[in-house]
Amino acid sequence: MSVLVASLVCCNAYANEGIALIHGTGSQTDAYNDYWTGSFVNKVASGLPNSNNYTVINCDFDQYMWDSRASGCLASQLTSFINSKNISQLTLITHSNGGNVVRWILSNPTWDSRYPNIINKTVKVIALAPSSGGTPLADAVVAGNSFEQSLGWLLGYGSNAVKQQQVSWMASYNANWLNGTPGRPSLSAPFESVVGSDVESAIWDGDSYCGGYQNQVGLEVTQNWLDSCSDGFLNCSSQSLAGSVWFTDKSKTKGREPLSHQQSRRDCFNLPSIISSRI
Repeated sequence: MSVLVASLVCCNAYANEGIALIHGTGSQTDAYNDYWTGSFVNKVASGLPNSNNYTVINCDFDQYMWDSRASGCLASQLTSFINSKNISQLTLITHSNGGNVVRWILSNPTWDSRYPNIINKTVKVIALAPSSGGTPLADAVVAGNSFEQSLGWLLGYGSNAVKQQQVSWMASYNANWLNGTPGRPSLSAPFESVVGSDVESAIWDGDSYCGGYQNQVGLEVTQNWLDSCSDGFLNCSSQSLAGSVWFTDKSKTKGREPLSHQQSRRDCFNLPSIISSRI
């Protein structure tokens, strides 16, 4: 028994932990500044033994999750990070559709020769507002109805990633290609979701300005097409479909504030510190 204990102490002591922040829908070239902001990234990374062991992914997530420009790009950047930093334990922090791209990799180890090493190194996924079950807003954009113009700023106009996030399409992917949802095999690592449950945009409330007031107003509008529990882009049921729910916003955020879809990727209501304590 003493040998086993010594072995565990040894391995934990020499584990080299790292994190990767993985954006959602859209083609990013500077996600550090444009998608997350440095304040968010650096506070999250402060939870690492070595706060320099992080990478911010920049890929074209306007594509289908299996596309080489999406999951292939992600696999390439994660592999480079693992190799350059000698990472032995990797935590993936995703937002929105980024969770689907990660689930594609974790669910399909034979698709790409780089996937198995990433899977073996990944110890946890912290999925911020993941679009695991898709969103009715994607259906509205693809249908091209009058609501489409209201959604252009949020989703774009009918990219492959938007098509992918239609509710019926995600149901098909979850049933046949992706693991972690009810009735499917478990993922190889815990997939812990943070669920955003509401949008607040009162002009007199200072909390409405975190992440940009205009974004809050827009999400308040789109929330009218969603369930009563939503973050303005995704129903809570979609966010909680895969893996397990770590927490729903108000249970942990400062001031018990809700997290809109914009705020769940920004330095709002102590969110980055909550995440840093988990890695």
